Amino acid sequence: MRSAADLFDELNAVDESTRIEAKRASELGKSVMQTVIAYANEPGLNGGYLLLGADWSINDKGDTVYRAAGLPDPDKVQRDLASQCASMLSVTLRPEMQLETVDGHVVLVVYVPEADVTHKPVYLKATGLPRGAFRRIGSTDQHCVDEDLWVLRGESQPSHGPDTSVLPDARLDDFDPAAIAAYRRDRAHINPQAEELAYGDEDMLEALGALRRMDGVLLPTLAGIVLFGKPLALRRLLPMVRIDYIRVPGNEWVEDPENRFQSIDIRKPLLMALPQAEASIIDELPRGFRLPEGQLQSVQEPILPRKVIREALANAAMHRSYTVHSPTQIIRYSNRIEVRNVGYSLKAPEQLGAPGSRLRNPAIAAVLHDLHLAEAKGTGIRAMRRLAAEAGLTAPEFHSDRQANEFKLTLFLHNLLTEDDHAWLRSFAGGVVSDDEAKVLIYARETGAVDNSACRDFCGLDTLAASQVLRRLRDRGLLDKAGSGSSTYYVLAHANATPPAPPAQLALDIGATPAPATSGAELDATVTGLDLGACNPALATLPPELATLLATLKGRAQEDALRQAIVRLCAWAPLTVEQLATLLGKSRDYLRNKHLIPMVGSGQLRFRYPESAKHPHQAYVAPVDTIAKQ
Repeated sequence: MRSAADLFDELNAVDESTRIEAKRASELGKSVMQTVIAYANEPGLNGGYLLLGADWSINDKGDTVYRAAGLPDPDKVQRDLASQCASMLSVTLRPEMQLETVDGHVVLVVYVPEADVTHKPVYLKATGLPRGAFRRIGSTDQHCVDEDLWVLRGESQPSHGPDTSVLPDARLDDFDPAAIAAYRRDRAHINPQAEELAYGDEDMLEALGALRRMDGVLLPTLAGIVLFGKPLALRRLLPMVRIDYIRVPGNEWVEDPENRFQSIDIRKPLLMALPQAEASIIDELPRGFRLPEGQLQSVQEPILPRKVIREALANAAMHRSYTVHSPTQIIRYSNRIEVRNVGYSLKAPEQLGAPGSRLRNPAIAAVLHDLHLAEAKGTGIRAMRRLAAEAGLTAPEFHSDRQANEFKLTLFLHNLLTEDDHAWLRSFAGGVVSDDEAKVLIYARETGAVDNSACRDFCGLDTLAASQVLRRLRDRGLLDKAGSGSSTYYVLAHANATPPAPPAQLALDIGATPAPATSGAELDATVTGLDLGACNPALATLPPELATLLATLKGRAQEDALRQAIVRLCAWAPLTVEQLATLLGKSRDYLRNKHLIPMVGSGQLRFRYPESAKHPHQAYVAPVDTIAKQ
């Protein structure tokens, strides 16, 4: 068991901690039990520590400094916690506890070991499952949902995933014979002796989990329709299960409102949709020349390895949530490809790339593995990183957003550091930076800010190492720190760093009252008192139809009408909560809590910087499929 002094030292060395939670004496109560449950539940974390009787403040560098403050009645706190762990939970927990004196103050150190898998999920008896169970996600305790329960139960989870559930209204004639033939052909090429190839179609589909026998009758499953369903059956039964390939000019989602994107909708059985999506990506990729060993003739190949693309698409197909009505999106920018799917990662973000897999759709995953469309379990992300490095490309980024229920994979199309990057680093930092420091500075220049989570992802570091890199750059005067604790982020320090401009900040004249307007043009200049002329050019002119729409929303508006207006505004340009609040005449907190957070969760909106939810220039964007409905 670690000492209190050791825990304080670690907290003071990092911006956030997954395995240490400090609590003030005034905060003791329900939140302590939530942290106890989260540490007991979280797979692979090996438990965690609570430090009760702490306090903290922000120093002149912007760092959070933790110190001992003491407990009013340490013995009572210890007794109460032991009693609650023995009586309030689904299983009795007996955490290790010790009272220590630090700088003259008594604090309580509590170590909660990870519970045995046979006892998981641990939960509050009074609340029940799933809300009474918690997981440790980063430095926060999160309520569990049903999918978390499979993860926590480990090997004792049900053998059938949601993809093997029978799909209502599906029929045997919904299967596409061409998709079944494609499976037989590709499987025979890989393994001519595969046992299922000797079966008739119905027996083979049942063996693959595409059919399920209920009361003696074979019925199509969700996996069966996704893998083998006819396009018309997919449209009828799963109307939003498709792949959208979207070509966006430039590097930002909204750059030219008149020519925002081009889109190809792929609505086919998955075994035929994945090859088409792969071909669509490869057809537009720049080519590089390579001279194979022992060959005299060079060959042209996509700069991004085919296997990386194939694995990225298979990852989205295997792990997406098919119960949420939203397409998988492949967004092709000039400098990167983003693959987005609904369904956050069932593995903790810091464990992505580690051996072992948590499958949301085991039947679909098994078919993709058998056809070599995906790596062996748990190795796909590691393979993508390795192949990108071998190609001299920046490592892929993986971002799981539990709140928005979204997973995003970013594949970069540029080398690790270009000549322009090196020139900028020499002018900005003198060129004397480590590889990780260079990546952090380039990322901050491109996005406007960087935090611990983003640094961990693209540098492959743990929380402590990422924090050390960021603080080292801060101490050298290359980064400025903002925020505190888990909300800490860093921006480039020098005015000559010339980072790209953040999302346009509207010049707000809150006190102004728009004069009555009789036309869209007049409304354009006066709506909600905004000084639009002082904005970024992209926001300099509010379209007349939006100005008219805002004029109709004065006073109390129906929830649906207000949310439709938010979508249309965010389809026009990425907007911050402050900009939306002013445009709509609503309070910031009301708009964020009542509308924006639920809309992100339902997929109606997405974050402009999803890899950094607390990005200082965070804005809201309407996804393509949401825009199409307006």
